[in-house]
Amino acid sequence: MNVIFELLRWNKPSGRLILLIPAGWSLWLTPGSNPSLSLVFKILIGGLLVSGFGCVANDLWDKEIDKKVIRTMKRPLASNRVNLGFAYLLLIFLIILSFLLTLSLPQQGRLLSLFLAFIALPFILIYPSTKRWFKFPQLILSFCWGFAVLIPWAAHEGNLNSLVLLFCWLATIFWTFGFDTVYALADKKYDLELGINSSAINLKSYTKRIIQVCYLLTCLSLSICAFLNNLSFIFWPLITIVLLLMQRDVIYLFKTKNELIMRVGKHFQNQVIYGFLILLGIIFSK
Repeated sequence: MNVIFELLRWNKPSGRLILLIPAGWSLWLTPGSNPSLSLVFKILIGGLLVSGFGCVANDLWDKEIDKKVIRTMKRPLASNRVNLGFAYLLLIFLIILSFLLTLSLPQQGRLLSLFLAFIALPFILIYPSTKRWFKFPQLILSFCWGFAVLIPWAAHEGNLNSLVLLFCWLATIFWTFGFDTVYALADKKYDLELGINSSAINLKSYTKRIIQVCYLLTCLSLSICAFLNNLSFIFWPLITIVLLLMQRDVIYLFKTKNELIMRVGKHFQNQVIYGFLILLGIIFSK
């Protein structure tokens, strides 16, 4: 059982939370009443299932690459603790469960949510391959992450007709591109040796500045959401503090090259905290 949790990355909650947080932004930015506990629970389970099969797909694509990278060589597939047949069966099982869960969503948004899920699936499955043929694979991941905003909104509202949704989606795209570019810094040395693409490599000397701009645009987009939704004063000091902390963390990250992997991990954990603070600001300001 432990090895399955490792394969799904369910033993690393930060990676699951950073997907679920934008879903929370979306649910609590919807107009009208707050989401029901039932819908919140289904979105939480759906997020775990999707992130799980996304990680399985990633490890199937990257099995041979993972064997050559210190950070990933102990993953279940790379270390041969799980065979390929089981991994493919688990992938199919999780996909089926995800679609069955989508069918249980509220009737007014069920068909639209199902349609979005079908669109999202091929992007999630091919994303791990993009590092082989696309210079900025983090952009594809950001697009995948965007469905974590679109599907909850569709499930609650039954439509996608909202400026608030647009800016919430943009915030998620910018945030994901920023933190995943940081995450790619940890493997930059190995990616260069193996000929693997990442934004951390291909942005070159602009990497730091682009990450800072992404975090700025994240907070700006969410501020527009707050303005359009007439959120109370509680939100504004929180989003300001988060913006300053994000910029501080980027400066610290590039200050020295020593212990880079540890600092990347800390940066990633901080993003989870900052995203959750924003979510709390939205919830208590509505």
